[in-house]
Amino acid sequence: GDGWARWAIDYPKADQQFLVALRRLSLVDAHPGEHAVELDSPALRDHPFVYVLEVGGLSRDERQAERLRGFLEAGGFLVVDDFWGSWAWRNFERQMQRVFPDRRLVDVPLEHPVFHAFYDIDEIIQVPNVRQGQGGPTHEGDGIVPRVRGIFDDDGRLMVLANWNTDLGDAWEWADNPSYLLRYSTFAYKMGVNFVIYGMSY
Repeated sequence: GDGWARWAIDYPKADQQFLVALRRLSLVDAHPGEHAVELDSPALRDHPFVYVLEVGGLSRDERQAERLRGFLEAGGFLVVDDFWGSWAWRNFERQMQRVFPDRRLVDVPLEHPVFHAFYDIDEIIQVPNVRQGQGGPTHEGDGIVPRVRGIFDDDGRLMVLANWNTDLGDAWEWADNPSYLLRYSTFAYKMGVNFVIYGMSY
């Protein structure tokens, strides 16, 4: 909506570095290259795990919402990242209500298998962008508390996982920057590996 490709803010470096880590840290035989795909493209069904970010300005029409709903109901897993504050949350929630009018985004408890699929995550850490990761506050705007929320299907499978008030993608992208704290990048990679393994297993 503001004239530039917000979805590509960390692309392709974050995707590439995450895939290297995923292959190295786990037994997942992931494709070594990144794949950008439109959410309403038929090619979406070729990728059971989809990662999107910067959804504060996301706008889906009815056809796109229907395609995304079909992908998720067929077993796809959508991970959302890098959106901050109450205004971005309200927009994302409105857009997801177009996809699932009868389902709500709810907090995902730390006991959920997504936090234990490979690594045991017992705390949600706010991961800052590269600039803020070198000192100062870790939040953006009024996005002070990091939250992980999701949408579940009727059988309890997590279909959508939203990392709100945090930026895992920047940690993947800047893990090779000596000024970016290891604490953040380590946490972000652990979360990402868990997400992929959960998405491919449940």
